[in-house]
This record gives sequence, C-alpha cells and structure tokens, in this order.
Amino acid sequence: MTFSQLEIFVKVAEQHSFTLAARQLGITQSAVSHALKCLEQHWNVSLFSREQGAIALTHIGQQLLLHAKEVLNTTQIMQQEVNAAHGIQQGTLRIGSFGSSSSIHLLPELLKAYRERYPHIEIFVEEGTDAEVSQWIAERQVDVGFAVLPKSQLVTFPLIKDIFIALIPDSFEVAQQAKLNIQDIQNYPFIMTRAGSQSHVEKLLQQHQIQPKITYQMSQLLTILNMVNLQEGIAIVADMAMPKELLALHPHVVKRPLSPNTQRQIGLAVKNQQLISPACKAFIELAQQKFYQSN
Repeated sequence: MTFSQLEIFVKVAEQHSFTLAARQLGITQSAVSHALKCLEQHWNVSLFSREQGAIALTHIGQQLLLHAKEVLNTTQIMQQEVNAAHGIQQGTLRIGSFGSSSSIHLLPELLKAYRERYPHIEIFVEEGTDAEVSQWIAERQVDVGFAVLPKSQLVTFPLIKDIFIALIPDSFEVAQQAKLNIQDIQNYPFIMTRAGSQSHVEKLLQQHQIQPKITYQMSQLLTILNMVNLQEGIAIVADMAMPKELLALHPHVVKRPLSPNTQRQIGLAVKNQQLISPACKAFIELAQQKFYQSN
C-alpha cells in the first residue's frame, strides 16, 4: 500500500469515475485501475461495485475511505510541519463556506489578508449549505469550514454573531413598524427560504409556534428579494446574507429586525483540533483576530 494508491482511491470515490480521477491526477486511466487493483488485492476486498458503466463504493469501501482521508490528511500535516521547521510556508488549505453569510460577508476579506501573509499556501474553497459544509468537515473533504454554531460533533471556534431580519413589502402595514413582531408573520403571505438558513428559519418559527402562510419556497436570495419587491410576501433571512448594495436595488423592500431579537453565531469548525495543519491553524487564528466577538 502506498500514499499514491490511497490518493487515487480517494479521488475515484469523490469523482465516481476512473476517467475524471485520472484526468485530475494527471495520470492514465490504466494507472488508476492498476492502483485500485493493487489495493483490493492487498486488503482482499472489493472497494467499488461496477455495474453498467457506473461505479459505487462498497460498504467496506465506504469505511476504508474515511481512514484513507485521515491518513492523507496526516501526511499533509506532517509535510507542512516539516516545511514550517525549515521556514517554508507552503501547503494547501481546503475551506468550506456556506451561503452569502460567509461567502460574501466573511470569506473575501479573510482570504485577502491570509493571502498577503501566506502567499505560497494553495487555497481551495468549496461552497454548499451549512449542513453540507459540516459533513465535508467530518469526512475530511475540507480542512476547515464556516458553520452555524453549535456543532456538537465538531471542534468549533466562534467568530461573529448575526441576527435574522424580515424583508417586508413596503405596502404591508407592518412595514411602518420599527420591528416586526414575529407573531405578525401569520397574518401575511410568507416566502420560505430554501437556502442555507432554511433549517434555522423553520426552527425559529416552530419555537414561536408559528404556522406561516407559505406562498413560495425559493433558494436564491435575489429571487426572494424580487418577490418581496413585487409585494408577494414577507421573508426571513440572515442579516449578513443581505448586502446593502443588493437591497438598495429593490426600492419596495423594507428591512426590519425581528421582535424578539433572534441571533445566531457563526464560527469555524474542524474535525480534530490536534490534527489541524499549520496552514489551517494560521487561518483560524487570523479569522479570530479579525472577527471574534466575545459577546
């Protein structure tokens, strides 16, 4: 068994394709097949099932994939530690980011500062929902990710607090109020977000025993804004997900805080604090310096 074989195994599992894995690794497809055959012979198991041109991990393949990622992650950390000992700040950093809150509000400024300090670190960013990013962290697909806290199965580092706000058509009576009483939502048509904050909005409504009159369910923030602008209903979104520049393009939308005030905390998360690379540790420390709010 070699590290190269493990890397090929992980890449094929991620791409569900020998051809795509070979292309990304810059090797031939026959080399990919040979490496997997050697692993399967070494372990005396079948890693993939192959039916009608499609491949899928077997049960044992799924189990071994998690360990393979752990091994490769550890070797990367070791190499970065060696580089750091020689004063060479090189390596890779894989970051998970969810929605507008982190991808627009936090990540660009942080990446700019990080790049200035560590210009030789190669950075990859994967974007998905809050739940997807947490899964990527647990499966070692990313080294660190933004997350809505708490995350009991991960090691987390709080950064910043955010509130939920209401987007209200300016023709609605409640738009004249300084705050929107969350109970008033039941009296108006409601646009449910299907983006990263959907589960948090649903939990908020359940907490206050509110059954909204859902007229639309939409995943794109711009579409939600357009529908509110057309007086089609009220929406609840995270304040950080709503850029001022975008709101200004929708003159018939009024932004109001909720009453009672509803907060959420955003931070960074890793799978194991003892197994984070120097590049990842530096990213977390920089994020805490720039954004950490103690209260």
